[in-house]
Amino acid sequence: MTAERGGLRIRLLGPVHAVRDGADLALGSAHRKAVFAALATNANRCLSREDLVNAVWGDDPPASATGNIYTYVSTLRRVLEPDRDRWSAGRVLTSGGGSYCLHVAEEAIDACRFETLREDARRLRTAGDAAGELATIRAALALWHGEALADIPGPYADSQRLRFGELRLATVERHAELLLDLGRSEEIVAELEELIARHPLRQHLHGLAMRALARAGRREAALEVYHGLERRLIEESGTEPGPVLRRQRAELVEETAVFVGRDEQLRILRDALTDVAAGHGGSIWIDGGPGSGKSALIAEGLRDAGRLGCRVGSGVGDELAQRMPLSVLFECFDMAGESLPEGSDAISFVESLRTAAELVADPTMAVVETARSLVRAMTAERAVVLVIDDLQWADETSLLVWHALHRLTGELPLLLISAGRTLPANRNLHLLRSVLPSGGTRVVDLPPLGDEEATAVVRSAQAGALDPRTVADVVAAAAGNPSYLRHLAATAGEYGADVPPTVVAAVNEHLSVLADETRHLLRAIAFLGDDYAVSDLAAVTCRPLPALVRTVEEALASGLVVRNGPGLRFRHPIVRRVLHDATPTALRVMVHREFAEKIAAAGGPPERVVAQLQAGPVPVDRWVGQWLAANAETICERLPEAAVEMLRHVTAQPYLEPRARETLTAHLARLLFRRNLPAEAEAGWVAARTEDADVRAEMRWIIAVLRHRGSAGYLPAASYAEQSGGVSVIH
Repeated sequence: MTAERGGLRIRLLGPVHAVRDGADLALGSAHRKAVFAALATNANRCLSREDLVNAVWGDDPPASATGNIYTYVSTLRRVLEPDRDRWSAGRVLTSGGGSYCLHVAEEAIDACRFETLREDARRLRTAGDAAGELATIRAALALWHGEALADIPGPYADSQRLRFGELRLATVERHAELLLDLGRSEEIVAELEELIARHPLRQHLHGLAMRALARAGRREAALEVYHGLERRLIEESGTEPGPVLRRQRAELVEETAVFVGRDEQLRILRDALTDVAAGHGGSIWIDGGPGSGKSALIAEGLRDAGRLGCRVGSGVGDELAQRMPLSVLFECFDMAGESLPEGSDAISFVESLRTAAELVADPTMAVVETARSLVRAMTAERAVVLVIDDLQWADETSLLVWHALHRLTGELPLLLISAGRTLPANRNLHLLRSVLPSGGTRVVDLPPLGDEEATAVVRSAQAGALDPRTVADVVAAAAGNPSYLRHLAATAGEYGADVPPTVVAAVNEHLSVLADETRHLLRAIAFLGDDYAVSDLAAVTCRPLPALVRTVEEALASGLVVRNGPGLRFRHPIVRRVLHDATPTALRVMVHREFAEKIAAAGGPPERVVAQLQAGPVPVDRWVGQWLAANAETICERLPEAAVEMLRHVTAQPYLEPRARETLTAHLARLLFRRNLPAEAEAGWVAARTEDADVRAEMRWIIAVLRHRGSAGYLPAASYAEQSGGVSVIH
């Protein structure tokens, strides 16, 4: 009699049970159940006694382990086959050659059925049968009755619990994805919130919860899910959510924020939309730096397109688009043609365009004419608006086709909207940008928002009330950039002096489109600060000035920096903070130390060398000590307040060379004396150690004058230091 005919069924997805003909079998002690669970999870496969010993006790079995296994198996045989004669061979639990095997049909074990159903669901997903996949996944999840192998001890059971738990969680996540795709987010919100409470660091689960909450109209709750994960990751591992979640959060911030400002630019888009709905085509080019709000402006400007009867198709360029010819146009045309009847000319033209794309190694007019025919078919029914955002990523053939389509705007109800940045490195886009305005394209520039508009953006992005000082700080840091304003506002007050990880991610994303040498240049500018000359930039980058010209042009064209006298400065201070402050401390100090020496070697003024030494602050090594000793007089004359702080710091360092310490302490004594500050300790220290008679006499004279001032009614040095809180703080 087989196990199936005998009605034996085994549950492993919860407390372990063996059931025959509807009745529970007494599997016995925890260790006996552990042996049974090991055999059941390896049904119809042989396990040796050593395997079972390791499963139950791991690396530390008792001396009686082998004998115990023999006893457990014998008892299990009697439970599983109570009618078997003790001298006859078993048919359900067999042994031979020091190994054991549990013979059970896989469909009789819930864990096996669960994995089979998961495979069935995967095949249905490949076939595109969402309804069938959902039903199969639900059947798989219905097999669970708690934690897998819930009451079983031993390392093997622990590993299986972990494996089955991960499979179950992945299945639950897929179930949630299907319901989200079917528009049934309300059904899973509560379950996902409960799951992220049990799995507080599982990012995919948090992403699903954010999607479900957002689609249920609870965008603020979705953002809080993100920030909760972000806080935990920072506290526990010093990391941040991955790029997928960061992108989700950015989209939510854009959706929840009220569109503010850009009244003139918005009017241009809305007028163009009204015109095309009335049958008059047009072309608009939206130009702005990273995070300037190009996408948000387009979305707001085209909000009434459906009501006006316009069909809208949009594509977004990315790095992949440059390697996949016409991919941006495919996306744009597919969206615009979605509502056309099946088999229409427009649908077939899209496929023709895909076929023609095989010829783009040598672009021909055939590709252009195919695209033009597609647009004519689309506009035959109603007005069409085609949008390509981040056009700077489009491939050369897409730019060629896009340029050709502009010629149709004068005869068709066609509105073309381009948004991008004309970086010098992208010569094709630069050429297109210069040619289109001559054909009637309206250029819309997006400068930084004014303080009043920026304040309104901050207030709209932050649901809670922010104090005026915090709002002012956010507005100053973002300097009119809508993206930075919203990111900073959403995390205001959460990170203290640290730059929020979401802001770091946003800035790094904007920097990623630049050439490596341009990013290196921007990082150098961030470390130089606002007071430097181009010669300093050449010195720290080890590049001659003529070689910097093209890189500086791209940096300026990016919109991230502007001219500042003889150098450049960041348009948005938060970008400098990210490039500088987000650099690990040890590396930051090393860079400032290196910059100080390079500026000094290039003959830069001492003030800028001091600025680098103080920005670290840079530890005092041999070069620092020698340079300060050689330039102390100039520093004391030009930067007296900074010199007091620096000389006190430097002379307190234990590794300063004796000669340099004596020279610098003498300069400190002179400077303190000139500023009517206590200097007796410094002058006395030098007088007691110097071998220079003139210096000794000078220091003694300083001490005498200070003592005379005290006896004549001047504030004694000790009293001055006490009342001023010490001389390390100079006002």
